[in-house]
Amino acid sequence: MSTPAALDRGKIRLAVIIVSFNTREITLRCLKTLFAALGSTPQVESEVWVVDNASHDGSVAATESEFPDVRVIANSENHGFGKANNQAMKSSDAEYFLLLNSDAFIIGDAIGVLLRYLQAHSEVAIVGPQLLNRDGTLQASCWKFPSPSRVWLENLGIASLFPHTSSFGDYFKWAHDSERDVDFVSGACFLIRREDYQKTGGFDEDFALYAEETDWQKRLTKRGRKIAFTPDAKVTHLGGASGGGTAITKRKFFDGLDIYTRKHHGVAGVLLMRAGMIIGSGARAILWTGLGILPSRRVAAREKLQLHWWLLLRQATHWKWPS
Repeated sequence: MSTPAALDRGKIRLAVIIVSFNTREITLRCLKTLFAALGSTPQVESEVWVVDNASHDGSVAATESEFPDVRVIANSENHGFGKANNQAMKSSDAEYFLLLNSDAFIIGDAIGVLLRYLQAHSEVAIVGPQLLNRDGTLQASCWKFPSPSRVWLENLGIASLFPHTSSFGDYFKWAHDSERDVDFVSGACFLIRREDYQKTGGFDEDFALYAEETDWQKRLTKRGRKIAFTPDAKVTHLGGASGGGTAITKRKFFDGLDIYTRKHHGVAGVLLMRAGMIIGSGARAILWTGLGILPSRRVAAREKLQLHWWLLLRQATHWKWPS
């Protein structure tokens, strides 16, 4: 697949949407980088939205002071990632929406590359860039859709034995160095057409923080639309800036996975997924207990044991999620 060298028509109306929650300095840095990137894309008529989820660190005042052209939605409570993005998409009439995390920083002509990609591929609903860590190393940004069968394949170690197969493998062994269609891309940064947003209604607001982008892209693929990745667009992503800490992040991640699995695979799917994780976590806990005997592995074993026992107990006892 090839990407044209220039946008194929005049002004493209783009809305960039950033959701912030107690990330004032990072959000300001994100906006500074963003406006520099937009300034180098003259064919794009852009508007920038910041949806603040009731930050108490002065994010709203600082954004309005330093970037008066930004359209700010200041929520009185934390609506979560999906609902906050929906607020801005509902308020904008732009042709394209670039959803950008507050801790994601555009590199070079990434915005132009993403726009050109969607213009060249009418069958693609969403395209995501290559994500880089703070030190410039590759950050995984594409995944297979979660499913009960995939949970079993991963927890039994079968997926790791066949990492390059489409049925068993994931994208972890892939260098993220070529354009390709994928199941879903990271919500840290992706571009979507307005028409695809309108046909699916945006994010499902039952999701609070994790799996909402997975669900939306799953719904798009069910409509016959494709999800794509291009390494020609690059974005630095710090990750976890507003997650609330490791313990909260873990809990919200699996809460989101519960909602996703029940929505797309039913209650039976949730039970199968939980069973696979319980067996996998139990087996790994036993393995790390044995490895903990070795002095060189004790610290790692302690951390792994805490994780796997937490996951085992969580999946066996936690049964509350939005209906």
